[in-house]
Amino acid sequence: MKEIIFKGVGTAIATPFDKDDNINFDEFKKLIEYQIENGVSSIIVCGTTGEASTLSQEEKQELIKYCVKVVNKRIPVIAGIGSNNTKLVVENEKFAQKVGVDGLLAVTPYYNKTTQEGLIAHYKLIASQTNLPIILYNVPSRTGVNILPSTYLELSKIKNIVATKEANGDITSMIQTKYICGDNLHIYSGNDDQILPVLSIGGIGVISVLSNVAPKYTSEMVKKFLNCEIHQAANMQLNAIELIRSLFKEVNPIPVKAALEIIGYSFGKPRLPLLECSEELKKELEKNILKLKNIQI
Repeated sequence: MKEIIFKGVGTAIATPFDKDDNINFDEFKKLIEYQIENGVSSIIVCGTTGEASTLSQEEKQELIKYCVKVVNKRIPVIAGIGSNNTKLVVENEKFAQKVGVDGLLAVTPYYNKTTQEGLIAHYKLIASQTNLPIILYNVPSRTGVNILPSTYLELSKIKNIVATKEANGDITSMIQTKYICGDNLHIYSGNDDQILPVLSIGGIGVISVLSNVAPKYTSEMVKKFLNCEIHQAANMQLNAIELIRSLFKEVNPIPVKAALEIIGYSFGKPRLPLLECSEELKKELEKNILKLKNIQI
């Protein structure tokens, strides 16, 4: 069986900006503490939700280093190091390892649209340059590339490729991947509306946007499923669906940053080319956050 970096909920943490569009480290620290206090199992920094695509290299390094310092080994920190430039990914992972992260998240190369053989070569090189465990990230709606089950099988043979964040939305494909890879590749749901379906086929958790604003709820949902309280967990997944839909009604992380503002944080605007959340969606988010808050766990 491959190493398990975490089991349960990993928060794909958002990045706060101040009025001058600089990273707001004070608010970032507050959100990290909120996540840990409410039971999440890991923090994923510099991912899609963290707006890594519009952070400079210096900002990414500062954010990763700061996150490691604040978390201080209480839970694992996983750094997003992905790029469509393999050499840059290697640079990113070497820095992340140097500052003490516990694992790496590597999205498929975007825009280039490599072949399945190219994916294998890309990840083999990345894995050869670090001893840290690597989570693959498959999100074809953003990258234009989908990791096929047969490719997962080849990648699962690499010692430190331990898991995938699967966000292709195709449960049948995930079942096939799980069947042929077994415990040589753990699966995390990459979609909050599919947490329980992925757990039901042997997944070990979720890398979540929802948990930014509802960490305790999301963590309890996964715990209940893993503790065989299936009916209760299923009800929690169903009861969260309206908020989950709201969080993805406009492009992530637009809605989650608005949601964090609603619950009392100062997260600022997303960076261009993303815009602020619409007023209509803000009202919907507020309603659905309140609704979920009133549900007894």
